[in-house]
Formats: sequence, structure tokens, C-alpha cells
Amino acid sequence: MQRILTSLSLLLVIAFVATPVVALPAPMSDDELLAKSDLVALVRVLSVTCTAVTKDKMTGQDLPSYSAKAELMEVIKGDEAKGGDVTITFHAIPTRLLGPWTVYYYPGEMVWTHLVRDGEAYTTTWWNGRGDLVSKAVITKLPTKPGETVEVPRRSGHSGN
Repeated sequence: MQRILTSLSLLLVIAFVATPVVALPAPMSDDELLAKSDLVALVRVLSVTCTAVTKDKMTGQDLPSYSAKAELMEVIKGDEAKGGDVTITFHAIPTRLLGPWTVYYYPGEMVWTHLVRDGEAYTTTWWNGRGDLVSKAVITKLPTKPGETVEVPRRSGHSGN
């Protein structure tokens, strides 16, 4: 009996060590987010377009990538002007991974966010870079096919870029 328990314990240890552990990294503090962000702003998401779908090599899941067009309602930090539009890119991750790694944006929502420049667009600084929600999304189902877009009308009196 002792041999069986020892063997089972050894197998469990081997299985645990052999399995990659995916843990949620620590959140950034407010000061870190501010320091590491190129743009800190209140944005109103106008549209989200599915730009591509790739298949995850480990899980086989289809993972969409997105491009959101957002209007800058207020700017705390950055070179972008209030009232202008910015593009925010983000992508899905496999559902079995731990943690809220992906920061999603939905049309119609108004949310405070911390962004870093990524070429011509921005991406969220860190997984906790999306701040307080000021108003809820109008559309909560994102497109799943490349080229599909969901959008809300721009508020009257706002021009954008």
C-alpha cells in the first residue's frame, strides 16, 4: 500500500511540474499605469472591427483580433486632442488560460483607459489598464469574421478626426 501511495504522489508531482503554469501577473499600480502609458483618456467606443482570426496552436481555438475606433472625451496624459479619434487594437486569448488577459472594448461604452502606442494605433497598457466604466456598451457582441464591424453613431456635436 505504501508503494502505491508513493507512486501516485510521484506521478502527481511529475504531472504538476510538466504542466505549464499560467498565472495572472500582478496588476500595475495607478502610478505605474500612468508612468508607462502614452495616453490616458476617457474614451467613447464608436466601432469595433474584426481584423483577423487566427487558430491557437495549443488549443485549436479561433482567436479574433480587433480594431476599435474611439473618440477622446477627456485626455489626462498624451499628445492626442480631446474630441479626436484613436484606434485601439486588442485580440482574444484562449479561454482556458487563467486571468482576464484581454481587455475588450465595446461600441457605445465610455470608459477610462491607459494606452500605449503600437505603431499607428494604441493598445491597453496592462490587463488592469482599463479603468472605470462611465456608461455601458450599447453592443456587447463583437464580430467574429474578418471585415465585420459593429458600430454606434457619433454623438451630435462631436466631429472626430
